[in-house]
Amino acid sequence: QVQLRESGGGSAQAGGSLRLSCELLEYSVKNHCMGWFRQSSGEEREEVATIDALGRTAYADSVKGRFTISRDGSENSVNLEMNSLEPDDTAMYYCARHPRPYCYNSKSADFVDWGRGTQVTVSS
Repeated sequence: QVQLRESGGGSAQAGGSLRLSCELLEYSVKNHCMGWFRQSSGEEREEVATIDALGRTAYADSVKGRFTISRDGSENSVNLEMNSLEPDDTAMYYCARHPRPYCYNSKSADFVDWGRGTQVTVSS
């Protein structure tokens, strides 16, 4: 049963922007650490950004200053605003829910619910 539903992927030129959204269908985003991950062909899955129940955020070094993760309580969603996109950002992006409210010391294996992914392609 799908617990998370991503949307917003697509294609962009380098330097452009895209916004990803992840709707939670059963749990509240306010009660869980939520994360965005990405995986490109032949690469390991990478944690991109997380946000916890207090709204504290963390980012991979590769996206700091360019990506912003946020929550929308009214829509029960977690979003990823991606600016100044680079070709290296090309990947399948996944939203995930952690069972705990806080993301401290979390690993991708700790996240229990995953969306099906949305493709982001950035051309130079």
